[in-house]
Amino acid sequence: MLILDKFRFAHLADCHIGGWREPKLHDASAKAFTKAVDISLEKNIDFMIIAGDLFNNAIPSIDNLKSAISELKRLYDNNIPVYVVAGSHDFSSSGKTIIDVLEKAGLLINLTKAEINDNKLKLKFTIDPKTNTKLTGMIGKRGMLEKKYYEQLDYSIESEQGFKIFVFHTALSEFLPKEMKDMESMEVASLPRNFNYYAGGHVHYIYETEKDGMHIVYPGPSFPNNFAELEKLNNGSFYIVDVDKTENKPKINTEMIPLRLYNYVNITIDCNNKNPIEINEELKTKINGIEFFNSIVTIRLFGIMKSGKLTEINTEEIVKELYDKGAYVVLKSTTKLQLQDKVKVKDIVLNKSTIEDELINSNIQSEPKKKLFKDLVKVLSDEQQDGERKYNFEDRLTEEIKNIVEQNDAKV
Repeated sequence: MLILDKFRFAHLADCHIGGWREPKLHDASAKAFTKAVDISLEKNIDFMIIAGDLFNNAIPSIDNLKSAISELKRLYDNNIPVYVVAGSHDFSSSGKTIIDVLEKAGLLINLTKAEINDNKLKLKFTIDPKTNTKLTGMIGKRGMLEKKYYEQLDYSIESEQGFKIFVFHTALSEFLPKEMKDMESMEVASLPRNFNYYAGGHVHYIYETEKDGMHIVYPGPSFPNNFAELEKLNNGSFYIVDVDKTENKPKINTEMIPLRLYNYVNITIDCNNKNPIEINEELKTKINGIEFFNSIVTIRLFGIMKSGKLTEINTEEIVKELYDKGAYVVLKSTTKLQLQDKVKVKDIVLNKSTIEDELINSNIQSEPKKKLFKDLVKVLSDEQQDGERKYNFEDRLTEEIKNIVEQNDAKV
């Protein structure tokens, strides 16, 4: 077989097929994946990389599995390999993942293959037959548990010759935006060096950088995964990467490809020092003269009202009008809207985290049990996210608690 010196690949991450519970957006992530495959075929890619979280669950529903298999089969029929690492959502603490099943079926290739030598984790390379590209990667796990794998990593893979790609599903501390500074992450120094391209996933934002000779790319989610992401990103994205190895140093050109399924309109109103009548008038003004056909519309109300009741804000009337104007789906968030007389002033701010730690440390002797309780308290302290329905919030907490208990069960 002729080895290509010039080739093209697609880099996706965080598809989260099946992630939305909102009925009208339930299949949006699957549609975005289909569109990414459409564009990839049009652009004649030679292979595709998915850097974690193809699915939103380790064991997806039959409908979500069918839609993904249909697209993977299209790629297979066009002789396009799909290289994958499991992410924090499609990898379970039990080790069971649908990724393994799809690999057995020949529809994708799991890059996380390794062996243990002298307590060191040595990753194995998968070689793409058309381009001779050498790929390897690391899984992502909930709570950054994959970090221990990097601590055990045998870095002799750095000396491997040839065009190499490292695929990972982890946040890197140096590149986190301000709003994500508290996100669990690791330093870029933990990644192995001397790879030509670092295909990242997990963080749900678009970012590309050259750091100490490392070409690191995060393509963003293929479709926004929640209310806040819709506000920030509007639509999904992925990357098309062109490689030219005809010169001594391979040239890499990247292109960020938007995945626009719907139009998007954001309506945000600062309700500080306003009453319901003023807010209702501002809502009506905001929607006048705007085209809403086939649009996702997000409505965010925030601030401290000077008077009135929350029920006096006619959001239901506005939502109905938006649907009459052709909106595809309307999502609203009032979680940061308060009444003046309900605002509590605290003269003394207690460090809640410190108090919790002291209670746990003074009553529990076992270190594994301490960690278990601290992890559980952290999850149970979580708040309902913008646009997240109550039953979705409860399901998410239940799933996170289950994962924590499974992860700690053997240690405790």
